[in-house]
Amino acid sequence: MNRLFISVEGIDGAGKSSHIDAMAAALRAAGHVVCVTREPGGTPLAEQLRAMVLHTPMDALTESLLIFAARRDHITQVIHPALARGELVVCDRFTDATFAYQGGGHGFDLDVLGTLERWVQTQEGREGQAGGLLLQPGLTLWFDLPAQVAAQRLAGARVPDKFEAQPQAFFEKVIAGYARRAALEPQRFARIQADQTPDAVRAEVLAALRTHGLLPA
Repeated sequence: MNRLFISVEGIDGAGKSSHIDAMAAALRAAGHVVCVTREPGGTPLAEQLRAMVLHTPMDALTESLLIFAARRDHITQVIHPALARGELVVCDRFTDATFAYQGGGHGFDLDVLGTLERWVQTQEGREGQAGGLLLQPGLTLWFDLPAQVAAQRLAGARVPDKFEAQPQAFFEKVIAGYARRAALEPQRFARIQADQTPDAVRAEVLAALRTHGLLPA
């Protein structure tokens, strides 16, 4: 896990995206050079794949392959270079979202997702051998919100993509997928109670950044 790599996770409607800019501003004020990016997306190729994933019907395996292809390009073109420069990377969703949405929501094979995770996120060795470390965030902020509350927030907000249009039962499975990932790696997850006022949510976010040594106490 790379301590300069932060991912921000949560179901649609959890409000995570509205806090990312404020979080990045606080980190910059503390002296960090911050790269803010997102998944799927973050590069021209990955953004094209994002549009396909969000709006084109496909089976879960095809969807997962496209997401990991976008992730590979994102890692090689944006994330690894930024980390190599000593920048702090803040990413709106990363691999936990794939395990939550495709694995939890769609019920896709977690072992297959684990294999794709290792293939895509393992940095190649100096001689081109896949023997490096698996890239994972050093801190994952999980904006945890009941599916019913998320549905109320999303109602009428905009024309939904194919994920936002899913029923509440789908998002309950996604939440369970996030909880499963958090239980496997509790040391990197900070659960943010997202059904609070924006000020209370922001306070929890800043507290998590302080706990992980990214902001001064």
